[in-house]
Amino acid sequence: MTDASRFPRSSPYWPVVSHPQLRRVLPGLAVSALGDGLAVVAVTWLAIQLAPHGQRGTWIALAMAAYTLPSAAGTVVFGRLLRGRSGAQLAGWDAILRASALAAIPLAYILGALTIGLYVVLLAASALLHSWGSAGRFTLIAELLPQRHHLPANAVLASIAGFATIVGPPLAGLLIAWVGPVWVIAIDAATFATLALTYRLALPARKSDHRHERSASRTAGFAVIRRNPALLGLLVLSLWFFFLFGPVYVAMPIHITDDLHASATLLGGYYTAFGVGGLVGGVVAGHLRRWPLHATTISIVVGFGVAMLPLGLGAPVSLSLPAFALAGLIWAPYMATSMALFQRSTSIAQLPAVLAANGAILVLAVPLGTMLGGPLVGAIGARPTLLLCAMAIVALGLTAGAIAISRRSSRLPGDAAITEVSASR
Repeated sequence: MTDASRFPRSSPYWPVVSHPQLRRVLPGLAVSALGDGLAVVAVTWLAIQLAPHGQRGTWIALAMAAYTLPSAAGTVVFGRLLRGRSGAQLAGWDAILRASALAAIPLAYILGALTIGLYVVLLAASALLHSWGSAGRFTLIAELLPQRHHLPANAVLASIAGFATIVGPPLAGLLIAWVGPVWVIAIDAATFATLALTYRLALPARKSDHRHERSASRTAGFAVIRRNPALLGLLVLSLWFFFLFGPVYVAMPIHITDDLHASATLLGGYYTAFGVGGLVGGVVAGHLRRWPLHATTISIVVGFGVAMLPLGLGAPVSLSLPAFALAGLIWAPYMATSMALFQRSTSIAQLPAVLAANGAILVLAVPLGTMLGGPLVGAIGARPTLLLCAMAIVALGLTAGAIAISRRSSRLPGDAAITEVSASR
């Protein structure tokens, strides 16, 4: 019987979507991802409405930062309390906090008490457990599935997020025109409430098969990464990869308006192309499970930088637009492969704290890169900035590859663990 005739059971995703517990969680994850897709537009639009006219730029930046950056502080502040909890608990508590804090925004609006300051504070409160929630989702995968299914499961999460990124913003635009941004944020809160309920009903409390460490410092996850060369190298690679992409968010719109003399419609076209490529790449990622993950992860960095070169070199839209879609396709598997490396290189007892620490650092990378983008574009221009970012990303990947090759004789701890586990299965 051919693989085609056995589809969908022959698909690498079948063990994930057919798992008796995960299949009950995935719809809740999809709903909350759509809510986040709506929030990308709604958070900004409500900030525009609430902020004083002359201070809109500042408050928009603060609102967007508040929706993500406090998770870095939450990783340390709640480290002792949350370290050692199961993946479902961490993800569920994050969903509860997000739902509660976001629901307070329309409530304050109804009471006439919603100011721009209170709005930013509530957004910041909603993000405090975000790194722990993300760590909980990937820990849950490691708890429920054997190692060979981790990459397809990670890819499912990436595909859900990619689809929400494509569908959420245009849907948010329609809803904002209909009911206003504050009620779109209320919908976002409802999606997280649905997710929290899903975790509670789909994964009822039970004794875990895995021992989780509880008596450890708030920064224990960072200590584990620091002591493990494989994890430290992966974190450094991800940090620079995301940081070097940050200036693109500043350079792209200026390149479109000043260099190409085009409208926001073309900018939206580029982002849509990137999102469609990312969705395809997320689906493809699950089929990479037999590839060497460390080499694949590094190759993604190099390939992404190469795909970005046409944009920086001033290629015509007919070439740079599909190249940007290709960049999205190449980018998408990165999170799935890098998370699989963490899952394989860390014990489940340490995994939540390690992933939370990793997320706390990476959540700072893109905003810091975006902040650099402003003065960089002002100094050298938009298109040269895009070219510099692309070349720097290629150089980063090649450097990481050279370091990996030089260490091949003394295999990294994470790769050794992968080899041992694979051989035992």
